[in-house]
Amino acid sequence: MTYALICRDKAGALEIRKANREAHLDYIAQTGVVRIAGPFLDDDGQMSGSLVVLDVQTKEQAETWAQNDPYAKAGLFDSVSIQAWKQVIG
Repeated sequence: MTYALICRDKAGALEIRKANREAHLDYIAQTGVVRIAGPFLDDDGQMSGSLVVLDVQTKEQAETWAQNDPYAKAGLFDSVSIQAWKQVIG
């Protein structure tokens, strides 16, 4: 099953994101469950959140993945929503 993680950064947290970006990308590569991912951009074109689509069996696995993401461990996110998602196009 696929789950979409919709993550919104805390205000003023761009430096936290930049400082943890390499570890976040390594985590994505190591876990092997990310189908697609990328940052949200604010009106100035700066990264301000993340959309990550995971291919895991359960919502609990998606929650565990999200909790272990280096971005989450660094306190980057103001909010994280996890929703079952079905790809129809693309």
